Amino acid sequence: MAGRDVCCIQCNTAACEQFHAFDARNPHVYRALERMAARRLAAGATRISLKDLFEDLRRQLPYGVAGLNNNFTALYARRLIDDHSHWASAFELRRRRAA
Repeated sequence: MAGRDVCCIQCNTAACEQFHAFDARNPHVYRALERMAARRLAAGATRISLKDLFEDLRRQLPYGVAGLNNNFTALYARRLIDDHSHWASAFELRRRRAA
């Protein structure tokens, strides 16, 4: 998985482990975020907030997604940019702090 290498360069091991375990159990979450981001960009958005996408996803899924942690937003943003480099300007990334 390309996104795994990119997001783990600057994040702490525990956060990466939790994120990748969640992502492996819930691949539909990434696919949904990817579709939502693509739709917003196609509609003319120039900036996208992963936290907004998370909240929209929580509302769309009938019972939510157990374990969808707001701490994962930056990691999903990095993965989306890794997979869709032309989206980089739509997401604001900050340098990750060490734990």
